[in-house]
Amino acid sequence: MTDITMGPVERRFARLIWDNEPITAAELARLADRELKWKKTTAYTALKRLCEKGLFRNEGGTVTSVLSFDEYQSNQSRRFLEDHCGGSLPVFLAAFTKKGSLSREELTEIRRMLDDYEREV
Repeated sequence: MTDITMGPVERRFARLIWDNEPITAAELARLADRELKWKKTTAYTALKRLCEKGLFRNEGGTVTSVLSFDEYQSNQSRRFLEDHCGGSLPVFLAAFTKKGSLSREELTEIRRMLDDYEREV
């Protein structure tokens, strides 16, 4: 599943599904027309492609996700770490924080997340 890639427009369309599922294919096409200015055929083609990638399923005209938005984001984050940081979160954090780009609130949130993770392990 980590090899699933989408361009920016495809991600916007996928987000429409994630934010509104379960959704009928017809309603999705109307939503894509309203939000993305897509014709029905464009929406159906994009939906078919995303289903072939394994992100969504269209059964009986109802579209649902196979992979949740959070799961997709997690997979993409792990893929980024592997591709750019040798799979190392500390290497990523070191590169990211060199310019002092974390706010105090973000640091607090990261500490909380690490504490929660440590309690689970």
